[in-house]
Amino acid sequence: MHFVWPEALWTLLMLPLLWAAYVWMIKRQRAQALRFPSLMLLRPALQGQRAWRRHVPPLLLWLALACSLLGLARPHARIALPSDYMTLVMALDVSRSMLAQDVPPSRIEAAKDAAKAFLRELPAQVRVGIVSFAGSAQLAQQVTDQREDLLAAIDRFELQRGTATGSGLLLALSTLMPDAGIQLESALYGSSFGSYGTQGGARPLGSTANAAPSKPAPVPVGSYTSGAIILLSDGRRTTGPDPMDAARQAADLGVRVHTVAFGTPDGFIPGMEGYSFFARVDEETLQAVAKATGGEFFRAQNAQDLANIYAKLSSRVAVETRDTEVSVLMGLAALLLVVSSLGLSMVWLRRG
Repeated sequence: MHFVWPEALWTLLMLPLLWAAYVWMIKRQRAQALRFPSLMLLRPALQGQRAWRRHVPPLLLWLALACSLLGLARPHARIALPSDYMTLVMALDVSRSMLAQDVPPSRIEAAKDAAKAFLRELPAQVRVGIVSFAGSAQLAQQVTDQREDLLAAIDRFELQRGTATGSGLLLALSTLMPDAGIQLESALYGSSFGSYGTQGGARPLGSTANAAPSKPAPVPVGSYTSGAIILLSDGRRTTGPDPMDAARQAADLGVRVHTVAFGTPDGFIPGMEGYSFFARVDEETLQAVAKATGGEFFRAQNAQDLANIYAKLSSRVAVETRDTEVSVLMGLAALLLVVSSLGLSMVWLRRG
C-alpha cells in the first residue's frame, strides 16, 4: 500500500494524545466522584452494568477517526477486480511431435480438447485469438468473442514439420498488439524482407511506403493488463527466430506470456514414415520465456494436468490486479464505526 498524500499521516499523532486525554478525564472523574458511606448503597446502582461497556463507544469513535485520517492520505492498494475487457492470444504447437501418444489418445487431441474446454469456460468479456505454429506460424483465428469461430479454428489444425516457437510467439504478440511496431516480417523472413519495391527495384530514397513504425519505449515487465499470451509447446525449437528474442520484445511491451510444457519426458512417435523418434519437451526455454515476461510456467504430463492448468488460467484472466485508491473504503469503515458507537451508547448507556 502507498499513499498519494503521505504528509497527512502526521495527523495520526493526534490519536495517542486523544486517548491519553480520555484516560486522564476518566481518572479525574473518579477523583471527583462523591464518596458513598457504604458499598451497600452503591451496589444497587451498579447492578446489571459492566464497567468495560462505557469505554467501547469512545474506542469505536477513536478507531473511526483513525480510519478518517488514513483516508485523508489517499491510500492506494493493488486489488484484484473483475476485468472489464481482456484479450488473450493462444499460441499452440501443431508440429508432428504432437502425434506422440504418451498422452492418450495423442498429444494433439488432448491439447485440442483442453483448449476447447478452456474457451467455453472463459468469461464473455474475454476476447481470444489463436495462433498455430510448426515450421512456420499462422493466424488460425483473428481476435474475436465468438466462441464458435474459435472452436472451429482448433478443429482445422493440421500438423506440420518443424517447431518455430519464436515465430509463434512473435505472431501472437503482433496479434495482441498490432500497433506496437513489431517487425514481424523481418524477424520471420530476414532483415532484407520488404526492402525492395513491388517491381523488384530498390526503394526510392526517402520513400516511406515500407518504413518501420517507431517502437514504443519499454515499460515495466508484466504491466500490460489488457491482455496476455498463452504458449503451449511440446518440443524444442528447430527453426525460426529465438524464442527468447521474442520474449524480450513481449517483456518490453509489458505483456505476460504464460507457457505450458505438454508431454512426458519419454514421449515418442512410433512408426512415423518408417521411423520412431523421441519427442522431448523443452522445459528450460519455456520456463525462461515465462520468467522473462512475468508470466507463469506450467508442466502438463497428461490431459487432466492440462485441463487443470487451463482452469487456473481461466480464473486468473477473469480478474485483473489494479492499483486502486481505497479512500472510500476507509470512509465507509469510519462511518460504520461511528454508527456502531452511537448505537451501543443508546443501548448500553441509556439512563432510566
